[in-house]
Amino acid sequence: MTGTQQPAGSGSQVQIGETLLEFREVSLGYTSRLILSGLNFSIQAGDYAAIVGANGAGKTTLLRAVLGQLRPTSGTIRQSRALRFGYVPQARALDETFPITALEVALMGRYARVGIAKRPTSADVDAARQALLDVGAGHFTDRLFRELSGGQKQRALIARALAAEPDVLVLDEHTAGLDIASERGISELVDRLQRERGLTVMMVSHELTSVANHAERIGLIHDGSCEFLPAAEVLESGHLERVLGVPLRVVEVEGRRVVL
Repeated sequence: MTGTQQPAGSGSQVQIGETLLEFREVSLGYTSRLILSGLNFSIQAGDYAAIVGANGAGKTTLLRAVLGQLRPTSGTIRQSRALRFGYVPQARALDETFPITALEVALMGRYARVGIAKRPTSADVDAARQALLDVGAGHFTDRLFRELSGGQKQRALIARALAAEPDVLVLDEHTAGLDIASERGISELVDRLQRERGLTVMMVSHELTSVANHAERIGLIHDGSCEFLPAAEVLESGHLERVLGVPLRVVEVEGRRVVL
């Protein structure tokens, strides 16, 4: 039996605590290869969740299912309403061959609303500019994306996601390759957006210290399944060691958790 991704209902404004996305006995895979199975969890409006697992465990597969890019092989993924997703990849995921500016990158976030074949309106350009301002990127709006630093590129990509006016912000290794200052700046930016806008945030990250200091729930992918638990429970137990297969210790330094 092939799984389904049920369409959402019509959409009034999302309310904090509302169940947005629900996985019921979901299995995910490609052709004859099963990656994840028995997935039963829900995502509520206002959640701040991270997905953690070893390389090849299925983090990207799960993220694709959340975004609606991958249909389940069995089970049901149900949206409570028509959700808009803002997707933030690693900066290196964007082709830098074409000389596009930070503003043009942010404007890409409007394509789902206006249609790729249509020209963006002045209102769309204004929305992209505002998104850049909101992420602290107003001073390099007209600079070429490929000339920006790693942290600046990530701000432009977050602006692209915000320009879509999302209900759910999905981040895929968004701090990978950044220096310590840039990583902390981007993480604090996501914190602020989640807090001030009531955004639902789902992120995949190998940066365990970042996960430990920002996520409120952690989805642990292990042995072909995924279990979401409160972050404090995950960090105070041996869950991370079991999932990642290496000895780990969480300590607190000047009020900040550090995963060793």
